[in-house]
Amino acid sequence: MNILHTSDWHIGKKLMNRDRLSEQREVLDEIIEIVEQNAVELVLIAGDVYDTFMPQAEAENLFFYAVRRLAGQNRAVLIISGNHDDGVRLSACSPLGEELGVYVVSSPKDILSTTSTRPVRPVQSGEGYVVFENAKGERVYINTLPYPNEARLKEEKSDESYPDKIKRWIEVGRSAYKGGMPEILLSHLFVTGGIASDGERDIDLGGARAVPLNALPDCDYIALGHLHKRQHFKQKNLWYSGSILQYSFDESGTQKRVVLLQTDAQKLVLATEIPLTKGKRLLRLQADSPEEGMALLQQNPDTHVELTLRLSAPLTSENTRALLSHKNLKSLIPAVQTDGGHSLSFSRRELGVEELFEEYYRSVYATAPDNELKTLFLQLLGEVNA
Repeated sequence: MNILHTSDWHIGKKLMNRDRLSEQREVLDEIIEIVEQNAVELVLIAGDVYDTFMPQAEAENLFFYAVRRLAGQNRAVLIISGNHDDGVRLSACSPLGEELGVYVVSSPKDILSTTSTRPVRPVQSGEGYVVFENAKGERVYINTLPYPNEARLKEEKSDESYPDKIKRWIEVGRSAYKGGMPEILLSHLFVTGGIASDGERDIDLGGARAVPLNALPDCDYIALGHLHKRQHFKQKNLWYSGSILQYSFDESGTQKRVVLLQTDAQKLVLATEIPLTKGKRLLRLQADSPEEGMALLQQNPDTHVELTLRLSAPLTSENTRALLSHKNLKSLIPAVQTDGGHSLSFSRRELGVEELFEEYYRSVYATAPDNELKTLFLQLLGEVNA
């Protein structure tokens, strides 16, 4: 059985308040093509389908379009909810979705229907698990643990540690496993040692919600979502497939991928990565002048750029307008270089407004402001005071 692992679609996520739905559609179409080319029978989506609890209508339309095509006529799609998803909202369409081969688990207590006659379908399901079977009779056991916290699992807080809770919740999903088929854990959590990016929100990197590797079971494959950078922990054959697009500039230079699994009877025989090429890359660029910055922007037209300008003087309004005229510039960061030899005066209480401005300007740019700039500053200050 061929199985595809993907996660962290974050449909509706924006970059600097700019919409990326068209890029998300492109990469989801690419995943659909990968599924068809590799005869995938089961698609696993490890959470964070949406970027917010209340996605816009266009985001929901794209989700329905993508999962319907992923399921096709003879495949199945299994989705768990992530921390960005409203599990109740995500699973609201389950009665319709299951008829089309799309199954949603938003709580470990969800039990999937086993009445489907599609070629790939659930044949056994209980609290925290589901067994899928294909037309050849090959089966795979999937332990499903959507983003786990006490509130979502309707548990009172106690002295039990979070890793111990994770172990207990996972064991519930393993309880029906009797061997004879590959075993996969599908979850959405942060494993100690994982590398986060700036694109993740509401992720606890301080340790309280981190899960050590030894809290996870020894099974054939662990399919995780939550971290946007693809990662592989060989000790447990644990994979973060990563997000489908670069969602923050610290992911500049990273290659997005999905993971293709192949099973053979009772075991997993292969897990390999397939690169994703659609959507625009995020680039972090640096320049020593506005002119150099504009040249870099012109050289990388089909990207999203964060440009850092190393300056010794403020940008003029003309330069600013010229830079912002490039549509691929999404973030402009002036980085002022000084010789470190000047600082604000400690006796600034004795200085007038004009002298304070000059002191501040010197502390930042290591030179005095010209008279025109001082005049403009005083005019602006006068208007504010008025």
